[in-house]
Amino acid sequence: MSAVPDIRPESPIRRDAPVPLLRTLVLCDLVDSTALVERLGDRRAAELFRRHDRQARSLVHQFGGLEIDKTDGFLMMFERPIQAVAFALAYQRSLKNLEMDALDLLQLHCPPSQLYRQPDIFGILDDLVAAGKVRYYGVSVETVDEALTAMQHPGVQSVQIIFNMFRLKPAERVLTEAAKRQVGILARVPLASGLLTGKLRPDTAFAADDHRSFNREGQAFDKGETLSGVPYEAGLAAVEELRPLVPPGASLTQVALRWILMFDGVTSAIPGARTAAQARENAAAAALPPLDAGTMAAVRRVYDEHIRGLVHAGW
Repeated sequence: MSAVPDIRPESPIRRDAPVPLLRTLVLCDLVDSTALVERLGDRRAAELFRRHDRQARSLVHQFGGLEIDKTDGFLMMFERPIQAVAFALAYQRSLKNLEMDALDLLQLHCPPSQLYRQPDIFGILDDLVAAGKVRYYGVSVETVDEALTAMQHPGVQSVQIIFNMFRLKPAERVLTEAAKRQVGILARVPLASGLLTGKLRPDTAFAADDHRSFNREGQAFDKGETLSGVPYEAGLAAVEELRPLVPPGASLTQVALRWILMFDGVTSAIPGARTAAQARENAAAAALPPLDAGTMAAVRRVYDEHIRGLVHAGW
């Protein structure tokens, strides 16, 4: 391929049309926004962000997408992969108007499995890199097989995959293959939707719009995204086995994150946080000393005895 294709928007999606079984998520984030504010100043940066948000929302609507969440960037859903790619291309063109030349990292978020076997999609991403619109690209996957397939495309520079004390399977092949291919690994859902914080209880109530209420059996999207696919009561029982591993002055949250960082193939863990205190607690995990061999073996034992049979074959 020699040029970035000019994909035009499809006809707007009829909201009363049959809903496809597979959808495509796109995440657009502003990398190092704090440094950008420091460079431009509060007023100029705020205006730039407002212009960016207006343009992004306009393009989401133009290409028939749906805005799901908004922080520094956007999480959007499209009903077909080609619409998501078309949006990404148009979004790149729009950045010229914001004096932003390129995205540092573009990631396809959990597209349908068959997409990983469509070289034309990765060819479009290669064209974006060649055109200087994207510096690097990667994927977010649901399964080990998807990760291994994606890494066969030489342009893939990062893989997001669920990896935590309740999802050990990526340690068997994915981390080794990523290191061999120099692909970054971003461990997502590192706290198993809160199970590995140790703060959930049998009587914890979740809001109706919380996926821990409505997606425990995969009713809305992949079951593995919710509680890492672990049945709630089984997860709570396993957590009780993990509590004795927490040293004085630390939390189970921090030990769970430090456990992930013990694996050389992991580039970073990406926990969520709803408060500043949670963000500080997460960040402090990096300062914990390395976990000893006994702790690592104990985590493996808890996994083998309580979790393996529930999730290992699924993802």
